[in-house]
Amino acid sequence: MENPNLKYIKKLAKGDKAFEVKLINIIKTEFPEEKAIYFNNFERKNYRKAAQNVHKLKHKIGVLGLEKSYQIAEQYENNLREDNIKFSQEFEAILENITLYLIEIKI
Repeated sequence: MENPNLKYIKKLAKGDKAFEVKLINIIKTEFPEEKAIYFNNFERKNYRKAAQNVHKLKHKIGVLGLEKSYQIAEQYENNLREDNIKFSQEFEAILENITLYLIEIKI
């Protein structure tokens, strides 16, 4: 599995450390909330709402430099819109990978 990184965030920040820290803090705040909402909708089998949650999370996946994971999330989002849960385990592994990264990241 690929590892999250800050390359894209650093590129966006263009050397502005305060902006970089702000983006990281936004992700660290929003990600756990969005992940919890996704799991709630998934457990309730509300797959269309879960697809919307995946859509929001997908952008954070991309910002953290996870290109392959982004593609999986995109396929999974499309599947959920058709009440198909294929790629759910892969997507949840991606979420766990990001969760661990955000816990360990020092800014």
